[in-house]
Order: sequence, then C-alpha cells, then structure tokens
Amino acid sequence: MAGRKSTKTAPVEPMETMGSAIKALMEEKGISEDLVFSTVESIIKDAYKQQYKPYENCVVRWNDAHDNIDVFVQKTVVDGEQYGVIDPIEISLEDARRLDPQCDIGDELLIPFNPKNLKRQSIQQARTDARKSFRSITNDKQYNEYKNKEGQLIKGYFLRQMPNGDIWVNIGTIEGLLPNRNQSPRENYDGYGVNDSILCYVESVKEDDHGVHVILSRTHSELVRKLFELQIPEIQQQQIDIVKVVRMAGMRTKVAVVSRNENIDPIGACIGLQGNRIKTIMDEIEGERIDIVRYDSNPVNYIRNALAPAEVKDIVVIDKNVFQAVAIVDKSQQALAIGKQGVNVRLASKLCDWMIEVKTQEEFDEMDISQAAREKAESIFGGEEQGETDVQQPAQTGAAGISAEPAAADNSGVPEDEVPLADLPLDEKLLKKLQFHDIYSVEDFISLTPEDQAAMTDLSAEDIAEIKKVISENIDIVEDENEETEYVCPNCGQPVTPDMKVCPHCGTGLSFEEV
Repeated sequence: MAGRKSTKTAPVEPMETMGSAIKALMEEKGISEDLVFSTVESIIKDAYKQQYKPYENCVVRWNDAHDNIDVFVQKTVVDGEQYGVIDPIEISLEDARRLDPQCDIGDELLIPFNPKNLKRQSIQQARTDARKSFRSITNDKQYNEYKNKEGQLIKGYFLRQMPNGDIWVNIGTIEGLLPNRNQSPRENYDGYGVNDSILCYVESVKEDDHGVHVILSRTHSELVRKLFELQIPEIQQQQIDIVKVVRMAGMRTKVAVVSRNENIDPIGACIGLQGNRIKTIMDEIEGERIDIVRYDSNPVNYIRNALAPAEVKDIVVIDKNVFQAVAIVDKSQQALAIGKQGVNVRLASKLCDWMIEVKTQEEFDEMDISQAAREKAESIFGGEEQGETDVQQPAQTGAAGISAEPAAADNSGVPEDEVPLADLPLDEKLLKKLQFHDIYSVEDFISLTPEDQAAMTDLSAEDIAEIKKVISENIDIVEDENEETEYVCPNCGQPVTPDMKVCPHCGTGLSFEEV
C-alpha cells in the first residue's frame, strides 16, 4: 500500500443546515459561539460512535461562513480489489476518485456525512445529551452570574404569589424566590401586579440537577446594612463604619456606627438633614423603627448606648468572662428599656454580644451580689457614675449613646497584706489595662511569668517596662529566703541567672548585687 498523503475533503453536498437553530440558541441562552460548537461537536461524535463502534472517525467543522456545521467521516483510500475495504474507515480507490479525481492510495479523505443517516436510537440519545449539556451550560452561566450577586441588593419585579405566600420575582435571566419566611410582617403583596418592583437582598444561590435557585430576603439584617451603604455618602467614603446590624424584621433594627473622622458625628450623618436619610431607609422597610447606636470600645458605655431610647442609670458587670451585665433603670424607663415583647433588650444583647438584664434599683438590691464583687467588676471597665444623659434623637431616627464619667479606681478585692497598684503613681490607662486582666496588686504583677506578660497583648513592652520602673521606685520587694531567687532582665523582662554578664535575649549588660 502506498504511503499516506495529506487529507483531502470531498465536495460537500447541500444538506439541511442547523445554522438557524444554533444562532437562536446563542441569542436565547447567551452562550458563546465556541462553547456551542464544542458542545454540538461532542454530541454528534458521541452519537456517531454509538452507531459505528468502535470507530471514532467522525469530524465536525464550522463552515467558512460560521453559520452552519459540516459533518464528515474520515476514510483512508485503499486498493479495494487487492486488500478489500474496512467499512466505515476505508474507501476503495475507485469510489474515492468519484469524489476527488486527484486522490491516491493512502490519502485521507473527508467524506460528507448527513446526521440524518444515524439511527433513530442514536439521534434520540444525541438529543437527550444535547438538552442536558445545554441545560448544564446555561445553569453554570446563571450560577456564576448570580453567585457574584450573593450578599448584595438586587432589584426585581413581581411575577406571581403562590398559595403558601412565596413570591416569584423576575431578577433578569432567572426567577428568584422570595419565601414567605423571608417577608417582613409589615409587608403585604396582595395588591402587587406584574412588574411592580421589589428591592431584595440575595440570601443564597445554589445549583442542583433542577437548575439554579436564587433565594431572596426582605428580613435579613444585611438588607438594612446595604441600604445604609446606599444612602449614606460618609459610609461609602469609609468615613463612617457600620460595626454591626441586628434586626427583628417588622419590629425594630439597631445599627451600631463609629466615625473614623473626629469631625463627623456618625449618628447625625446617618440621620441626615431633617431626618431625610434615615426616613428614606425606613420607608424602604415599611416604616420599621431603626435605632442608630454609637459604638464604644468600653462595654459598659456600649451597653448603655444600645439600650436607647431608654435612659439607663447604671450598668453593673456581673461576670466579664461570660459577658453578663445588669442595666439599672428607673421604674418609668423599665418598659421602654425592655421593649415590646422584650425586643429592645434582646436586640441590645445581640448588638453588644452580652447577656443583659434590665432591673430597677429595688430589683437589683434584691439580687445576691456583694458590694465588693460589684465594685471589682465595674473597675474592670473603668466604672461609671450616673451622669446627665445626652439629648435624645427624634423618635423615628434612633438615639445617641449616653455618656458617663469613669469612677476613680479603688482597692476593693486586694488583700490587706498586699500593695494595691492603685496606690502607686501609675498612669490611669495602664492601671485600667492591668485591672482588665485581674491584676490589682504589686504582688499580682510580680508573680506574672514572661509568658503571662506576652499574653496581655494590650500592654506593650514599653508599658511593662514603665510599670516595673514605677514599682521599683516606690516599693522595696523582699524575697522569701526559703525560695530560690529568680532574676529577670530589667530591659526585656526575660529570665536571667547570676552567672550571666549579658542578657542572652536583648544584649543588655547585667550586674547582680547582694542586698
């Protein structure tokens, strides 16, 4: 047999095109030309292979105008009289020259093939595969498109409401579902008609065998956050940060804000001139009450602010380890602090991540909390004295936080045989930081290991050095003779021994003197 030569293509006979169907598919589904071609090519080849096992000599190509697909079978030209012909991968020289007079033995010839010649079973399987393939392509495209919108606001249009209250919303190339559980009790869609707009929060986007499912929400707390970001320029410009949003849809929302610019009042900026900004947001959620709360790094102040619009007399920290506190209010303010169905105090608890109880002074006095324990707990956060409250914001726009002056540090809880740190000329900020870590006496501090000191991340090396300096200047520390003396470097605080001349940690020169 002669050596093989280059592949030749026989003249293509006119046959029914698939061009219009392919173009319609690209326009309707928004699928790229290359993706349509590769999918159709794969389907036709698979159908051919099912009918002509085990041969895979089917070739699929775009025509020159790229408006139709041509299908061929590739056959080798052989001397049929001498060697015979293996169908469907070979063609006799005699038959081949009828298609192309220039071909010779060993040439590869592409012979036009009409897909209609495939058996009904193969065609049916190809159609099924095509539907699955294009459905998968469409789903993947829609999934990627809407997955990027997850956690964002999206404007849709009312389509229909189901008997169970669920609403289908047109959000573009797909329908989103606004379940009844994600609808605010304040909202009623009975009067909605087709194409009435609905602004929703994209809660989740999932894909399964049945397609892409976009779940929408009108109750999510992030809906309110996005509305604030949309309406408040200072938030867009990152001059004001939203620390946290908590919400009981249809009843009340609390939004904690803080300003990065000391010249900008975060509450006033969110309220807007004559309350126009907050009113726009409230109108979008059907008049639901929004409290704007000033964030404070001091939990006592933050809890006080979060209970607005109620006026709080005092905040008592019961247990800082489990984040438990009691808010003391006048009898006239108790119902307001608790709120209807406990909404106000529950939202304040969520906003601050503290367990908050609201008590009158009489109710608090009946609680089994010792005065010493109370004072120690309060001193952790600087303590609070009852002060005059700030002017309340208008009812529809939330309330500002209530400020209070910290009480002076005390020596409660320090044993009589120990020296209170509060008696030393320590900077008040350093004293507060130490008390936060339950360090109230000189003995508490000097018993700390270097690891303990390193664990207190709010105290820098300079802070530790300053505390040690104040202690050494004001206190004569007498070591227990029965205990082995431990030494630390005066510069870095790391352990050293008397035989060292230089600290191995920081290189400071050492000198040990017996007293």
